Amino acid sequence: MKRKENDKEQKLCIKPAVKQDAPILLSLIKELAVYEKLADQVFNSEEAIKKTLFGPKAYAEAEIAYWEGEPAGMVIFFHNYSTFLGKPGFYIEDLFVREKFRGKGIGKALFLKCVHLARERKCGRMEWIVLNWNPAREFYEKMGAYPLEEWIVYRMEQEAMEKLIT
Repeated sequence: MKRKENDKEQKLCIKPAVKQDAPILLSLIKELAVYEKLADQVFNSEEAIKKTLFGPKAYAEAEIAYWEGEPAGMVIFFHNYSTFLGKPGFYIEDLFVREKFRGKGIGKALFLKCVHLARERKCGRMEWIVLNWNPAREFYEKMGAYPLEEWIVYRMEQEAMEKLIT
């Protein structure tokens, strides 16, 4: 068993994304959008990724998983704040593994990377949203996460914001 884990560790490498990784991140984001049946909603670009993740004000961070040197998945995350806990929170925006790399423990490794980062940064909790049909829900629940039944996510798009302030 130990040998198998060592083999997996040698094949898998997770690295913090850098500005030059913008094309890889965009490709993974687009693949995620296809998987989530939301491809028509992707307006992101390499330039936007460079500005928002690696510019003077980084709004999020990313880690890229490589399997035998090939980009296999990613996690994009940022901090929020819990007024009740008085601590930062760790919000996972996207965790995605390319289809051909699933079942190799890459998603778990990316998730555990987030757990370690949240712990190092003294975050009070981790949160994320999962589509109700996504089989990843079972994966997260096996890891000890649970759905928040009493909270409803609200969203306001840019058009509604513009109408509100004009």
